[in-house]
Amino acid sequence: MIGVLTEPAPPTWWRANRHKVLLAAGLLLGYLIGTHLGGTPAQSDTPLPGRTTPAPATSGPHPTALGLAS
Repeated sequence: MIGVLTEPAPPTWWRANRHKVLLAAGLLLGYLIGTHLGGTPAQSDTPLPGRTTPAPATSGPHPTALGLAS
């Protein structure tokens, strides 16, 4: 006799269904990450302070103090 053909053993439950289990776990994990990790935080209703003007380049008195500004 040269060889004997036998049927292979049936796959275990894990080997037959692991793709379904991993797909369900991945979808659940993706859902949880998407719903529980917020993107940008909500903005507050209080306004932020505006920009201030830079100090004058000269060290003398300000032109409004001398009455020169119109």
